[in-house]
Amino acid sequence: MLDVTKIRSDFPILNREVNGKPLVYLDNAATSQTPQQVIDVIVDYYSQYNANIHRGVHTLSQEATDRYEQARQKIQKHFNIAEAHEVIFTSGTTHSINLVANGYTSLLREGDELLVSAMEHHSNIVPWQMLCERTGAILKVIPMNEDGELLMEVYHNLLSEKTKLVFCNHISNALGTINPIEEMISAAHKVGAAVLIDGAQAAPHIKADMQALDVDFYTVSAHKLCGPTGVGMLYGKSEWLAKLPPYQGGGEMIAEVTFEKTTYADLPHKFEAGTPNICGGIAFGAALDYLNSIGLEAIATYETALLKYATEQLLQIDGLKIYGTASDKTSVISFNIEGIHPYDIGTILDKLGIAVRTGHHCAQPIMDFYKIPGTVRASFSFYNTKEEVDTLVTAVQRARNMLL
Repeated sequence: MLDVTKIRSDFPILNREVNGKPLVYLDNAATSQTPQQVIDVIVDYYSQYNANIHRGVHTLSQEATDRYEQARQKIQKHFNIAEAHEVIFTSGTTHSINLVANGYTSLLREGDELLVSAMEHHSNIVPWQMLCERTGAILKVIPMNEDGELLMEVYHNLLSEKTKLVFCNHISNALGTINPIEEMISAAHKVGAAVLIDGAQAAPHIKADMQALDVDFYTVSAHKLCGPTGVGMLYGKSEWLAKLPPYQGGGEMIAEVTFEKTTYADLPHKFEAGTPNICGGIAFGAALDYLNSIGLEAIATYETALLKYATEQLLQIDGLKIYGTASDKTSVISFNIEGIHPYDIGTILDKLGIAVRTGHHCAQPIMDFYKIPGTVRASFSFYNTKEEVDTLVTAVQRARNMLL
């Protein structure tokens, strides 16, 4: 059991008020909040050893370099990655996906096929569309059903020797569906295709094991798991990272530069041009330390119970429909009330101090599938409580009464 009262005391922002009401923060799928333990690491960096890394012989630079590379090792250990150089620091999941998509320009030929799931975030759709425009490759979609589950029989039929890359989110940001990525990865590998998994939504809830998954690429954003914005990770198997050309040119990613020829640095520096988000990388490692001190299994158990309770309570409201009813899902509830625009509900909830997300959640194809303009999305974390769920349910009922 989690000591939620103690955990909540780690998050200063949870003590504030919004519009004269205690903050109820239920927008965790967009970004999680940051505990004091991570904030302290950020302050410590800028107040004690702020310096550029890898290139300096002075003490501050060496200290910053050591902490930054220690963070890389923490990420390696957390995700059970074989080699530290398979951890590429990026600005986040979007950057990570674009890095791979850009590199694949030289690996694809006209007529090659890419498979994408129907429930992807725009960040895992648009870069591949751009790649297809550059190369003449063909983008095919793995469809889903009304429950928000992928049609796996169709997926298996779509796979062929033409398939070069499959990409899918581990967990849908809009529906909370946990996708069967183990089955998807295994099937793709049988036809010689690589797989990229968007793990942005999964990382706060599931401790993904890169060796067990045997995935080729996996992406994470630190701000989804109690870390800062503007930093993330691309995991790639060494053999794939070796095939991809550098995404950006500049300092740090080179071995030798002359005006006649440049040779590139070894992994991971080949993909880390320029001065990185040093503080962000160090804080990313601190955020993983914090989550591991609580335990991902304990977090998942608590959040599952919270999801069940919230689902039961919200469904008691007349006219409320939940989108995303997969048998395997995490703590996200997307819903609408018949006859009311989701934006109007979200606006009233904000006036009552409750932060939810409204709109298409950067997953417009999902909304088109359901023929709706968007949803209200309440997404829960391990620092949320049943009392906050009760506050949400009361507020949604009040909004319904006001708007109908």
